[in-house]
Amino acid sequence: MSVTARPHVNIVGSGPNGLTAAAILARAGWQVRIFERNDAVGGAAASADVFGDGSIVDLGAAAHPFGVASPIFRHLGLEDYGLEWLHSEYPMAHPFDDRPAAILHQEVRKTARSLGTDQIAWRLIHRGIVNSIDDYLEQILRPLLRFPGHPVKMAQFGMLSSPPSTWFVRTAFRDEPARALFTGSAAHANTPLGHPFTSTFGVLFSALGMTRGWPVVKGGTGSLVNALVKVITEHGGEIHTGHEVTDLDELPAARATMLDVTPSQALVMRGKQLRDLPEATVQRLQRWRYGPGVYKVDWLLNGPVKWADDRVGKATTVHVGGRAAEIRLAEAQVNAGRIPDRPFVMVAQPQVADPSRAPEGKHVLWTYTHVPNGYRPAASDQDYVADAIQAQLERFAPGFGANVLDKKVWDPAALEQWNPNLIGGDIAGGSMTGMQSLLRGGLTLEPYRMGVPGLYICSAATPPGAGVHGMSGAWAAHAVLEDQSP
Repeated sequence: MSVTARPHVNIVGSGPNGLTAAAILARAGWQVRIFERNDAVGGAAASADVFGDGSIVDLGAAAHPFGVASPIFRHLGLEDYGLEWLHSEYPMAHPFDDRPAAILHQEVRKTARSLGTDQIAWRLIHRGIVNSIDDYLEQILRPLLRFPGHPVKMAQFGMLSSPPSTWFVRTAFRDEPARALFTGSAAHANTPLGHPFTSTFGVLFSALGMTRGWPVVKGGTGSLVNALVKVITEHGGEIHTGHEVTDLDELPAARATMLDVTPSQALVMRGKQLRDLPEATVQRLQRWRYGPGVYKVDWLLNGPVKWADDRVGKATTVHVGGRAAEIRLAEAQVNAGRIPDRPFVMVAQPQVADPSRAPEGKHVLWTYTHVPNGYRPAASDQDYVADAIQAQLERFAPGFGANVLDKKVWDPAALEQWNPNLIGGDIAGGSMTGMQSLLRGGLTLEPYRMGVPGLYICSAATPPGAGVHGMSGAWAAHAVLEDQSP
């Protein structure tokens, strides 16, 4: 095929999904052009030196259970382009006040044995998924409204994943370690844990940790982005940074246009294609709801965190929140519009697996907690949430504050200013409550097609949803190839 014969595609936004779509289409012979408003690509999968000392801080995602398991990343051969996954001894740890931490091991039997009276229940719940993890991921990381390739297995998964997490842990487990370990993973749903389908996150995140681990990327999450960029540019793709697109008519002519943006951003863009959107598509986009935001604090320390339980220091991911009931309360308060006194805190210790993240003698710690969407701290109490996060860290790592050299605070407004896809600080691209958690993009068999010839959406607001796995971009790219075969 000659260069002049190559069909063109414009991609607005360079998050992992936009880049994945670009890589697939570039390899398929398309002339790809990416337009990114920021000076660097990657969206919420970027890394930077925020402390000015050479440290590498993940600005968005830090640990990657879905990334390491992603079928499309494996298909693209990103390891051949410099991507390297690094694992710690334990994928995840969950410390307590009055007992040893609960540990998620990289093996279901070992995890089960550590949970005492709940070891049989833990093994029975997770064994089938762990033994066939690739079959389950094949179905989970695709649009739901398609006939499953493994119907019996998916029916079994539905029985485990559809109940509310609160009901599930009370019914399945008798003791606190298993309940808290499961609840911490379920809290990644960023929705009240009494809602249906929150058990999905508990089952799936645990199963991923016990099969693929929760690794970090060597050199920071930005290195994953760099690998995708190498694939794109190797096949002639163009990347235009510092180029904010507000009017699609200003883009060069192309056979297809893909939007790696959320529905509210798509609706405020201008251009003939958007003016021609069918009313059904407009209504579907207008009904899209955003979930709670996050309040992120990056810490620069003078050494590793000195956890009360030394084993916690051997995990790249730590769930800080105490007992399962405390986590349930904190998440319920957030979704009721309140800031918990004792928030549930997601912690990543990337240096446990990747010592290159900071200069010698320093240590980077990544933390965030959920807050109401669009939360803005009062001028008189700017540090309230950061202080609450620090208090939780002090609770399980006494003396933590004495090791702090510097910190960088990102409230929801700062996150959205950096990356407009993070509406109100929502890192999931839309609320994970109710059917919206399952039907990303709404009730439609065509979640990637926008009803106008040549116009597609490929963000985390489409199936399979949030996470650095690239599958939303992959499915959207396949839709382009089906519709626009050269």
